[in-house]
Amino acid sequence: MFVKSTVLALSLVLAGAGIASAQSKKPAAAQQPAAAASTAPTRIQQFQAWGAYSYKQGNSTVCYVLSVPTEKKPAGIDHGENFFIVSQRPGQNISYEPQAMMGYTVKDASKINVVIDSKTFVMFTKDKAGWVENAAQEPALVAAMKGGHSMTVNATSRKGTATSYSYSLAGISASLKQIESCK
Repeated sequence: MFVKSTVLALSLVLAGAGIASAQSKKPAAAQQPAAAASTAPTRIQQFQAWGAYSYKQGNSTVCYVLSVPTEKKPAGIDHGENFFIVSQRPGQNISYEPQAMMGYTVKDASKINVVIDSKTFVMFTKDKAGWVENAAQEPALVAAMKGGHSMTVNATSRKGTATSYSYSLAGISASLKQIESCK
């Protein structure tokens, strides 16, 4: 299950589903062309529930950590492939950017809530992804992940189905440490 989800997640990242969408919230001068050449991701190392990866995009390297949910609710529906990423893109001056990738299109104008222990971080959404609504909160979300015990991602599908995903935080600190010197 984890390998299948990871392979799909890596394909989506390379296709630009997450990173290209994230760039749309950045000023036009900071965006890279969507057609920038990429190489296949390489797994640097797996740390319990979190894997560290890197790939070349144009002349720069993109590094990220990724995990898949340990539990999906409600049961009995097709959730698609869901995962959570924290990426480093030094060539674009982006450091530790959290992103939720859903296996379905989220409801227009809805929010994704990331709950770590008792603290909630709100993400804005576009298509199948979510990013921290207030970019100044990104370091706080990453710090909460590193020190937290449990993480739940709550979203609403375009069809109106409320969904919830539990993630293990085991290995997140080691994974992030592995990509801190991404260049």
